[in-house]
Amino acid sequence: MRARLAGLAAVLCLVAGVPGRAEAPTAPRPETVGVSTDRLKRLSTAMRDAASSGQIVGCVTLVARGGRIVHLEATGDADREAKRPMRTDTIFRMASMTKAVTSVAAMMLVEEGRLALQDPVSRYLPAFEKTTVAVSAPPGAVAGSPVSVVPAKRAITIRDLLTHTSGISYGDGPAPSLYKQAGVFSWYFADKPEPMATYVDTLARLPFDAQPGERFVYGFSSDVLGVVVEKVSGQSLDAFFRERIFTPLGMKDSSFFLPSEKRDRLATVYFTRDGRLERAAENGEDGQGAYVDGPRACFAGGAGLLSTARDYARFLMMLESGGALEGVRLLGPKTVELMTANHVGALFSGGNMGFGLGFEVIESLGKAGRYGSVGQFGWGGAYYTDYFADPQERLVGVFLTQVRPWITRELHPRFRALVYQSIVGPVPSGTRP
Repeated sequence: MRARLAGLAAVLCLVAGVPGRAEAPTAPRPETVGVSTDRLKRLSTAMRDAASSGQIVGCVTLVARGGRIVHLEATGDADREAKRPMRTDTIFRMASMTKAVTSVAAMMLVEEGRLALQDPVSRYLPAFEKTTVAVSAPPGAVAGSPVSVVPAKRAITIRDLLTHTSGISYGDGPAPSLYKQAGVFSWYFADKPEPMATYVDTLARLPFDAQPGERFVYGFSSDVLGVVVEKVSGQSLDAFFRERIFTPLGMKDSSFFLPSEKRDRLATVYFTRDGRLERAAENGEDGQGAYVDGPRACFAGGAGLLSTARDYARFLMMLESGGALEGVRLLGPKTVELMTANHVGALFSGGNMGFGLGFEVIESLGKAGRYGSVGQFGWGGAYYTDYFADPQERLVGVFLTQVRPWITRELHPRFRALVYQSIVGPVPSGTRP
């Protein structure tokens, strides 16, 4: 009952539109920023249906336009077994939604002249001076034939890390056994007792999946980039994020590990088994994870953060508005423009989508085949989270839940469609806080 009353209080504050650095302003009525109240009800209905049908246990959804929140809603449960309802301030494991924050951190250093996109990674991490690539056995080879390892044709650059064209995977490419033996496999690092730099140093000695710049390979690039940020700044990634990004933007519930007093606000992870959701085990990437009681030693720039819908929306609103929010500027507009351009040609998504410096971008609505605008950017995370920001429409959307692996992929495109169908007019000038 107490949790339900707290959730009600949060909703009442939202309706009242209480301002503040950590509370993004709320539109008095969605119509004041060109959004239909009635059409937003379709989004609420769809999320309730998803929870009641067992696709998710619960979720938090947020929509903001012109810098003002028009929808922030908690649906279902944060913990079904404990009968703990989802709240708008529930904290989620963000997984790969961390990558955008790491990318912003790197670009802040680029703006300061301390880092450059064309710099070789080895300038900051000497272990990357001579990297190698694993070449799969040719067609017709005997099953289990060992891969051959060849030198990289050129150095991996900072830009390669930002665009995932470094050739570095999560270890699931031609030589998975080598990655597993080295203890560097897959994205989950919350339970690791050593700093991320230790694992990245080990990673540098393993053969990568592709030559630098030749393929889009999703993997540890952002984790490597996070260590570069640490080396250049002289701070841990945790301290850099907190001092340079989270505190200035008022992201009060964003961190790599959870303070014990916030334990009851962390959403429970649900594991998909035979098409049904059950409470996940305590440990591992498919479990609850070591985000509260773990060693708190490894700050993974690729998938380590915890956050809330409101916090992450503030981060996205900063990017959507050209690098500043409520008088706090983290990046210049030209930097955000560079980050949201396609840097990989047709290497990503068969050319239907582009990929910038940290996230996918829409270049053509027809090729993308989904709601959005040219210049929209976004990504998601392993726990079935999703986000997008659309500078043309001055729109931000955040969808957070905790499911591994996903029962269905349909909720992300449905969420985007229901957000965009709610737009009925332009954003009046002067509405941005």
